[in-house]
Amino acid sequence: MFLWNGELVEEEEIQVSHKDRGYYFGDGIYEVFRIYKGKLFEKQAHLTRMYQSLHNVKIKVQWDEHALAAKLDELVALFGEHDGYLYVQITRGEAPRTHTIPDVITPVMLGYCEAYTSPYSQMEHGIAAITVDDIRWHHCHIKSLNLLPNTLARQQAKESGADEAIFVRDGIVTEGSSSNLFIVKNGVIRTHPANHLILEGITRQVIERIAKSEGIPFESKAFHVEELMDADEVMITSSTREITPVISIDMKPIGSEKPGPITRQLQAAFNRLVDDN
Repeated sequence: MFLWNGELVEEEEIQVSHKDRGYYFGDGIYEVFRIYKGKLFEKQAHLTRMYQSLHNVKIKVQWDEHALAAKLDELVALFGEHDGYLYVQITRGEAPRTHTIPDVITPVMLGYCEAYTSPYSQMEHGIAAITVDDIRWHHCHIKSLNLLPNTLARQQAKESGADEAIFVRDGIVTEGSSSNLFIVKNGVIRTHPANHLILEGITRQVIERIAKSEGIPFESKAFHVEELMDADEVMITSSTREITPVISIDMKPIGSEKPGPITRQLQAAFNRLVDDN
């Protein structure tokens, strides 16, 4: 089943107009909720971020947060007690192609669940990454449909034999192409501040809470690429990749070139949190 403009429908009932502004301009936002054993993980945090993105791009939806949450619960219940993710996309709607926003327009929403298994091998053994110039706009905190720079960066990583691209803006490390990034140095976790230059990931928020509960020092503080390469541990986080160690960057080893002790501690605490969900 699919959630289409607030109603549960079969896939064949969905028709997207060629005049949809999401098709023309990428004029919309999206959100990815993780599902563990048939339950949405950090549902309220995802809803809050989604409605903040809608506010930031000035899309006014006809569904309030409570009503939409109820519909998402219905959709997930039909999905069953499985692991996966829930994808929700909202575009500004259908209109003649012009850059200005029509005074009257009805947003279009699509939501669906997909089965998904965590990348356990990568989480256990670590991944390779590369650094790339961060050429994105200055509103990365909005989870918009404008993902071409991210897509090209991730493709560059793939063609280089790596699994993630790490954005660097004027010498400052920001985040991954589809993840937040953390370094560990002398027992302190450090990550870029949650401002307009990164998307504040939900898993990022969870990691900060876990670090506090585990007594691990945590700093939201920008760092240079030289500090990235000199880190004891590096990890990326996202709803689909959870906590994944990075063991090499630009073909150079990070730390011991194995997942480090703090990464392992965070992974164990995250797994306990998921089990309690």
